[in-house]
Amino acid sequence: MTPAARVQTAIELLDAVIAAARSKGAPADRILAEWFRSNRFAGSKDRRAIRELVFAAIRACGPVPETGRAALLRLAEVDPAIAPLFDGSNYGPQPMGEGEQAAKGGTAPEWLEQRLAASAIAGDEAAALLDRAPLDVRVNTLKAERATLTLPVAAEATAAPHGMRLDAGTPVEQWPAFRDGLIEVQDTGSQLACLAVGAQPGETVVDLCAGAGGKTLALAAAMDNLGRVVASDTDRNRLSRLAPRAARAGATNIETLLLNPKQEREALAQFAGQADAVLIDAPCSGTGTWRRNPEARWRLDEGELTRLVNIQSELLDIASELVRPGGRIVYVTCSLLDEEGAGQFEAFLARHADFAAQPIDLPLGRARGQGMRLTPAHDGTDGFFIACAGRA
Repeated sequence: MTPAARVQTAIELLDAVIAAARSKGAPADRILAEWFRSNRFAGSKDRRAIRELVFAAIRACGPVPETGRAALLRLAEVDPAIAPLFDGSNYGPQPMGEGEQAAKGGTAPEWLEQRLAASAIAGDEAAALLDRAPLDVRVNTLKAERATLTLPVAAEATAAPHGMRLDAGTPVEQWPAFRDGLIEVQDTGSQLACLAVGAQPGETVVDLCAGAGGKTLALAAAMDNLGRVVASDTDRNRLSRLAPRAARAGATNIETLLLNPKQEREALAQFAGQADAVLIDAPCSGTGTWRRNPEARWRLDEGELTRLVNIQSELLDIASELVRPGGRIVYVTCSLLDEEGAGQFEAFLARHADFAAQPIDLPLGRARGQGMRLTPAHDGTDGFFIACAGRA
């Protein structure tokens, strides 16, 4: 494919990404994967170049663009190499029209930029949300140690006790160390959220929103397979991925519990007042993960944010019923909005007089409200709010 043809293809794919963002359809990664699967004529260099164009254009736009062409015109404003490719050649985009408008730049739609600014995420802090993220892995201490593990390429130790950092795009899933369960892909911020739980061998720990189990595996390793880790979630498909991952990791103290939406309390009743710790990795806006999913900011609206805030509040209340006296809740969101983080945690403490904030000792992060916040600009991790509440 010619460079101009790659630009035209990126425009067409961006049209699909924009439509999917508006309709809450497939994510950009899946749209691109399906196109590459159906268009085998595009070689590996073409696929890589097209992917780079699509995601560079997404990052260059703030609000949702009207069209893929407007998004590429916006990219041309920040990358001078793009504009000459609007040359009208075969399979290339038509020349730029006089007065043709490019999409707007910025960090996010205006209402969301305002919410972030109100949460002290502006300027360099906001810009860093759209950088490209590195690839972090966690060394699985059930099978290996960071100090002695050898990987095919050089890796940098991170602030997480078992973390290592690699270049974005490193094919770790092809490595024997990954296939044999010696490492798991996990952002450093996520690793530190698990560290905040302070899970000890012999404890009963409930991972209330386990998903596919990335944090569950880290908890099991911290407990040295002693005690009980209960991985619960309402998403059957995601939860089903945990069993093979646990087998690969050699984690044997994990049990899964599928929850029915709106009936979580009934399924969890057996743990009422029994858990030493409950981890809530709550569903959230994901504003802290835009480096990995930049089009996610086009999918969020104020109604969806309100829905997520309500879910987080309900999950905190459910967790409070599971914790034994002297136990703890660790509340985590990969959001940088205070209404999902510090404000949400403050509201929980106001509702539950038998819980009090406990200090968290982490090697990265800064205080935010009665918890800690990690940001890409300050800490080089995904964005997280992490807080701990102990029951009297």
